[in-house]
Amino acid sequence: MSSRNPEKIVLWVASSKKDILELPSAVRIDFGHGLFQAQKGQFPDIGKVLKGFGGTSVVELKLEYSSDAYRAVYTVEFKDAIIVLHVFKKKSKKGGKTPKEDMELIQSRLKLAKGLYNEWKKENKK
Repeated sequence: MSSRNPEKIVLWVASSKKDILELPSAVRIDFGHGLFQAQKGQFPDIGKVLKGFGGTSVVELKLEYSSDAYRAVYTVEFKDAIIVLHVFKKKSKKGGKTPKEDMELIQSRLKLAKGLYNEWKKENKK
């Protein structure tokens, strides 16, 4: 990537791209804007660091829409890519905590992200 275009590429793990496409369009637009901000190296307006991953490399986009709660989780662990790990509609509306099952899924997909990134780097060597 040239220094004139510092934008990071977006990569998707497992079903995350299919999952985001199934969300209401208003939610997709807001999550898309948040991911675009991350691509540009900014912290998204609707983002918060997701605790439990030992630092600030995992970010959760949070959105309330039509009395439902939606989340998109990505990592900025890699130099030239952001990798979307999980996109979901939160089942419980009580408390802001991300459910345990979703945290476990994010953890396993974070491991998959490393392989995905390495594969992408190999395919895109100049």
